[in-house]
Amino acid sequence: MGMMGKLKEAQKKIEETKLRLDTVLIDEQSSDGLLNVTLTANRKIKNLSIDDALLEDKDQLEDYLVTVLNKAIERATTIHEAELAAVAKEGMPNLPF
Repeated sequence: MGMMGKLKEAQKKIEETKLRLDTVLIDEQSSDGLLNVTLTANRKIKNLSIDDALLEDKDQLEDYLVTVLNKAIERATTIHEAELAAVAKEGMPNLPF
């Protein structure tokens, strides 16, 4: 297979991996369990659950959202990048990734 064929095959595998990452779910929650978030490995929020106790304090809720969402996004990004790098390296083993 020529270089163009390899590139097209690698691109196809990357696109397939991106679609699969939409089905990989990451769950993250606050340490006390009052806020839960689920997002895909493509960093799309699928679910957000907020305990009623947090609805009484806007500042606390905002802090929880920032903390939990950032942790979930960080985990999703790690999975996303590792999966895509593995597929790209498999398709083009001589390129440094």
